[in-house]
Amino acid sequence: MAKRKSGIRYARAAFELALERGELDRWQSDLSKIAVLGEDADLLALFENPRLHFDDKVRILTERFADINPLALNLVHLLVAKGRLSIIGHIADDFRQLLDDYRGIEQAEVITAVPLDDEDKLRLGERLGVIVGKKVVIKPATDSGLIGGVVARIGGKLIDGSTRSRLEVLKKELSGVGR
Repeated sequence: MAKRKSGIRYARAAFELALERGELDRWQSDLSKIAVLGEDADLLALFENPRLHFDDKVRILTERFADINPLALNLVHLLVAKGRLSIIGHIADDFRQLLDDYRGIEQAEVITAVPLDDEDKLRLGERLGVIVGKKVVIKPATDSGLIGGVVARIGGKLIDGSTRSRLEVLKKELSGVGR
């Protein structure tokens, strides 16, 4: 939980800086590139190794990420200096969430029995957008355990439009009829 909270603080600071400079998309792109550091255990071990001098760490990072915003690179240097590089993935995720909120976009994790084509994603995104009052971007997944329908997670909401849940509701209604 502490990693999550500090990730949010760094993300907010980066977001405010990016907003002030009009570089929201660039920061989003750069943080996504940098986030791979947090996913590579070998790289994390290298940058957390106290035997490797800080100047060498900075040199490696500067060479690897020569094309990113110098201020984003400074954020990485700061995280390395504080031994907090492992939270870079959280920072990138939190920044994306702040950017989506700023733009009125909501991410929806959508689970279906079969893969959705682009037209289905578009229609479903529009329908879910009406429900939540924002533009919805679909992150699709499939689950062969679903009989049919859709299960969507948007923010903290669960929308269960699966065939299984509809059948359970019907079963409850029918079992209550005879009483």
